[in-house]
Amino acid sequence: MATNNSDVRAQMTSLKENIMTGVSYMIPFVTIGGIFLALGYAWSGFFGVGTESVFDATGSTGWFLAQMGTAGLGIMVPILGGYIAYAIADRPGLAPGFLLSYVIQQSTVVKSAGNALGLPAGEAAAGYLGALVAGLLAGYVARWIKNWNVPGAVKPMMPVLIVPLFTTALLFPFVIFVVGVPVAMANAVLTDWLTGLRGGQALVVGAVLGAMMAFDMGGPVNKVAYTFALGLVGQSNGAITGPMAAVMIAGMTPPLGMALSNFVAPHKYAEEMYEQAKSSTVLGLSFITEGAIPYAAADPFRVIPCLMAGSASAGAAAMALGVGIKAPHGGIFLFWISNRPLLFLACLGLGTLVTAGAITLVKPDFEEQVQRDDEPAAVTTD
Repeated sequence: MATNNSDVRAQMTSLKENIMTGVSYMIPFVTIGGIFLALGYAWSGFFGVGTESVFDATGSTGWFLAQMGTAGLGIMVPILGGYIAYAIADRPGLAPGFLLSYVIQQSTVVKSAGNALGLPAGEAAAGYLGALVAGLLAGYVARWIKNWNVPGAVKPMMPVLIVPLFTTALLFPFVIFVVGVPVAMANAVLTDWLTGLRGGQALVVGAVLGAMMAFDMGGPVNKVAYTFALGLVGQSNGAITGPMAAVMIAGMTPPLGMALSNFVAPHKYAEEMYEQAKSSTVLGLSFITEGAIPYAAADPFRVIPCLMAGSASAGAAAMALGVGIKAPHGGIFLFWISNRPLLFLACLGLGTLVTAGAITLVKPDFEEQVQRDDEPAAVTTD
């Protein structure tokens, strides 16, 4: 019994270390991409065509900045999956982890896979949660293939050809059809459900949209909430702007709440995360929810519920107080165009405080957590 407990604890510690390796490599992409995207929106908002048209103003300064930003944020999720696989299987796992994580971010691929199965697949991608799964699978399969007993003539080809190729070939159908398609189906169900919540249930709609924004931070659930709110603005010619404000505020809350917690209680986080908190502050103010992903990936079972609680509070408050905004992006740079700018800031502050307070309460000291993971299980007798 003691041996089994010790083995499980060792496996969990190894799993956490592998995920943290992926997170550490991902952080620079989050930072660079987020800051450039924020600069693009800020430039377009103050000197250009407006934040809502930044991607239409081809060749403008804001457009160039935003292109670099979207490149960084677009590649960060495959980087996460790739380096999780790298941590498990070393160099042979990197390419399969990256490619498998990348392909399930392509909504057309996932949708086509659903159509091939005769299932209703909406426009969705697997997000960073899908990349976690793909990276872990790629790493473990690559490590297994690395240990194959092959002829001496084949061994030089193992790390650069055999292992990456076989790993990708074995996992590609599974990742597309088993991971990707269910996400697409869930996306369609969520969209229908949100549509049914229209009407007088403002507080409920705000809470649900807020929680969805925080659940996967740029992933498919987040995109459903954002697309739903954006669609209402377009369909009403700018008359229905409450959900857009709820979504924007709720999307800013996760990075800001985690950064605040990190600043207030740095002993609860790894030392390198303190620098991430500075970047997360900028990203959160810029309505780039992905700034919280490094925290969520490192400790998902504690962090994600706290993020959802804070964002749900912010979204519900915004809807209940009648806060609205027509701009689809811009964050703090455009709060002043809200119909109630001071309440916009108040709801943002509420969500940030709820997030920071919740995670600071539930998260143990970092050193204590490390020691607990490293301790051997107590010896028991049957």
